[in-house]
Amino acid sequence: MLRIKVMQNLFAYEQCKEANYLLSISQIESDFLPDLNSMEVQDKPALAKKQRAAVQLFEKKFKNKDVEPSEEPAINKSVVGGLELYKTQTKKDLSFLAKNMVTEVEKLSFYYHSVMGLLVAFGELAAADKKVNHTNFIKNPWVKAFTDNPELKKELTKGAGWQTRMDKVRPWFRDVLKADTAYVEFIESKKPDLEQHKAIIKHICRKLIIAGTINAWYEEEDLRWAEDREIIKGLVDKTIKSYDETTGAVEIQKLSLDWEDDKNFISHLFDRTVKLAPEHRKLIAANTKNWEVDRLPLTDRVILEMAIAEMIEFPNVPVKVSINEYIELTKEYSTPKSRQFVNGILDVISKELISKGVVKKSGRGLIDNK
Repeated sequence: MLRIKVMQNLFAYEQCKEANYLLSISQIESDFLPDLNSMEVQDKPALAKKQRAAVQLFEKKFKNKDVEPSEEPAINKSVVGGLELYKTQTKKDLSFLAKNMVTEVEKLSFYYHSVMGLLVAFGELAAADKKVNHTNFIKNPWVKAFTDNPELKKELTKGAGWQTRMDKVRPWFRDVLKADTAYVEFIESKKPDLEQHKAIIKHICRKLIIAGTINAWYEEEDLRWAEDREIIKGLVDKTIKSYDETTGAVEIQKLSLDWEDDKNFISHLFDRTVKLAPEHRKLIAANTKNWEVDRLPLTDRVILEMAIAEMIEFPNVPVKVSINEYIELTKEYSTPKSRQFVNGILDVISKELISKGVVKKSGRGLIDNK
């Protein structure tokens, strides 16, 4: 989950850099547009020629090519302005994404608690509904376990609860839950057993909350909900599965056992991937037969760069663990053929880095690292 968040924000950073490049070119082009407010006759062909020359010079300087400046001061000024715009905007984007990445991880807990909190809110509305008999749902062991859980209560009062958003919950209760065929069958059944109670909770969470109309609210709240909901669904499933029939309690899942440590991990991984040394980036090109790095799917390139950075920068993480984690990311987020492709490249690169002494492991990092 932590690596997914780093990958998402590195992907966004690459997209920002591309957008900033185009923005800089757009600014340079605008420097040589005819001045419609000028009383003087505008030499449009000459301006167009300078515009093309300025863009070409910018493109060469952007690639760090050793090129002579133009003899035209206006062109040089425009190119310097374009390069400065790219540098300034990209720096802002990097700072924002680094901070936003941490916030996104913290929000996952909020959304996870809010899903279970919504079941609690539905239970309260069911108890207050005099028109329909919701007894089976009100007495549902999982609804009761969520309602009584002290840890969840604390999180709901901190903001994940729905008391201040009942204007959203009431229509969902009326139009989504009460209109659902499976729910109607459940509340009308005479004596539902424990498996039926469990099944209806899983159904509500998976099909009604993390899908459909209610899911749309989460999509509006969370720009990355398409990816995040799989994480939330996994946490909710584990919580449902944790129900103890003897105690009638559930175990609230923790996204992190040591958030400060994990926060340092994602921040360092993000930073070191962005600053990955050129010679290490070149390892990807050197081991991608018949492929130029720029032609690789962006997701694959980001994953490979993250993997290299992790192998080098985190001595306590075994190489095989890193490789396996990034293969899993590839399976979920890249093309069908990418898994084998990434696996092969990382295997070769890891051996090369180890042989050169670049990868140095210690402690737990030595496990399976022979």
